[in-house]
Amino acid sequence: MAESRSHGAPAIVMSPQPAPPGPARTKASRVAAASLVGTTIEYYDFAVYGTASALVLGPAFFPSGNATVSSLAAFLTFAAAFVARPLGVALFGTIGDRLGRRRALVASLLLMGVATIGVGLLPTYETAGLLAPVLLVTLRLLQGVSMGGEWGGAVLLAAEHAPPGRRALYASIPNVGPSLGFLLSSAVILPTLNIAGRDGFTDWAWRIPFLLSTVLVVVGLWVRTTISESPVFTPPTETQAQAQAQAQAQAPASRFPLGTLVTRHPGRLLLGIGAALGGSAVYYLTIVYSLSYGPKELGIPQNTMLTAASVGAAGGIAVTLPAARLADRIGRRPVMLAGALGCVVWAVPMYASLSSRDPWVITGAYTVGLMLLALMFSPVAAFLPELFPARLRYTGASAAFILANTLGGGFAPLVATWLNSHWESPLVLGFYTGGLCLLSLLCLLALPETRDHEFDT
Repeated sequence: MAESRSHGAPAIVMSPQPAPPGPARTKASRVAAASLVGTTIEYYDFAVYGTASALVLGPAFFPSGNATVSSLAAFLTFAAAFVARPLGVALFGTIGDRLGRRRALVASLLLMGVATIGVGLLPTYETAGLLAPVLLVTLRLLQGVSMGGEWGGAVLLAAEHAPPGRRALYASIPNVGPSLGFLLSSAVILPTLNIAGRDGFTDWAWRIPFLLSTVLVVVGLWVRTTISESPVFTPPTETQAQAQAQAQAQAPASRFPLGTLVTRHPGRLLLGIGAALGGSAVYYLTIVYSLSYGPKELGIPQNTMLTAASVGAAGGIAVTLPAARLADRIGRRPVMLAGALGCVVWAVPMYASLSSRDPWVITGAYTVGLMLLALMFSPVAAFLPELFPARLRYTGASAAFILANTLGGGFAPLVATWLNSHWESPLVLGFYTGGLCLLSLLCLLALPETRDHEFDT
């Protein structure tokens, strides 16, 4: 056994081990499946809000004589949740790194459920005046706090239970949740929109997808309370206890993991943020901003945009697990670099497809783009946790991913709205996302390969 300390993060490099017996692998699969259920529900809630902000929330809560102003206000509430995410990283990262991954995940899911159901029950501006947008922003901030602790804990719980040589595969299973949550939200929103009609959806039916979250949250909480805690928080053997005591004596654990992370691993944190930045912009511009931009600015039917984004998300899901398995075999960086390079090249053609207004062209372009995105985001579920030591891993992985989402995704609709108010062409979306993907490519080149880093407990 040899210890690697490249780039300042301790990691133990161990020789390959035989696959675990059947029960151990079954247990790891159950944990990964439970993590997937949780991330799907959380991102369903988030996707419902994103779609609603593109379709309804502007005029319902921020009425204005100018459609652009209403859209900007709605997207500001969308961005507000991203601003709150770092608070969630600090809160749930401390719980997850000190008390256990499962406790943090149960709490984050409960908070998201309460906030989402609350949005579905809110009065509109017409009924409650200024109180309506204040309550909306408050609940949106609670959603953001919840999301700050969700992704890192879900992929980490799966990764820490994974059999040797399959960490990227198991960690990528909950990473399917964002796309699956969006598909689930579309599966609810599209029939509701078609049955109620655009006027009915705007008046009252937009609440249905939010209220249906009640069932999903109950199921998710039941699933998460039945799985086992991470091995990092199970009673260690005598040898492991001695090793942990020695490690803690050399570097005592901080009561606030986020502070320790920032002071001891700032370089890895910044590069980790950069590595996930471009993909976040591609994801949120595709599944949030373009759903509003296409119909309002280019006259593309709403169903066309929702269908194109949904088919593209399904294509991304199809690539996720094979990409993760490849990352287990050849390394995380080669797969992620290929995805980043592909997104740099494809960003402009993908958003230029909107100018055609052809549903087949748009759907094909989105599908290719989101499949390339999956090459970036599938291995990142194992890659980011592997950059940090065990007692900072929840906080480190969450902080890197969430801050990348905040900078690259949360503000993307606002930046895109501003860009298109000055340059009325979808090409600017391609140049914007392509530039951020290029930055991700450079950050990945600066980071080490982590495939052979074993998790120290």
